[in-house]
Amino acid sequence: MKEIFHRVSIRRYESRPVEEEKVEQLLRAAMAAPSARNQQPWAFYVVTDRGTLGALADCSPYAGCLREAPLGIVVCCQTNCPRPEYAQIDCSAATENLLLAADSLGLGAVWLGIAPIQERMEAAARALSLPEELCAFAFIACGYPAESRPQQDRYDTDRVHYIK
Repeated sequence: MKEIFHRVSIRRYESRPVEEEKVEQLLRAAMAAPSARNQQPWAFYVVTDRGTLGALADCSPYAGCLREAPLGIVVCCQTNCPRPEYAQIDCSAATENLLLAADSLGLGAVWLGIAPIQERMEAAARALSLPEELCAFAFIACGYPAESRPQQDRYDTDRVHYIK
């Protein structure tokens, strides 16, 4: 539970690279996510190339932190899965797992959503030369944090309703 109550969106990173072992742990955590009918409709593009990170940053006005991040991960959805209507939900679960894993590994990360905005998804597909059966869902900028912030307590009793 520690990571759930510690994780915050980090947009500034040290320049040092993220070790391959940690990248694999992030991806393993993402792929451990629940998925409708166990279809696991995700694919992940791991990006460290500065030019590609810059091209991805240009896909959304909110993705600028990718320019300086040592690592970007693009979460993609398979469009040819058995239940495509659940693909983005499944990829959301995978993205959250990855963010929690990043925190547990001493990394900082931020979810940079691009879906369902079609023009951003298409720009990402072009930047990565994605095959037709994949669509870009989200970017995750990741690295060793160069900033520190406390997590806000978002618990709101007004949003909780009991039926007894």
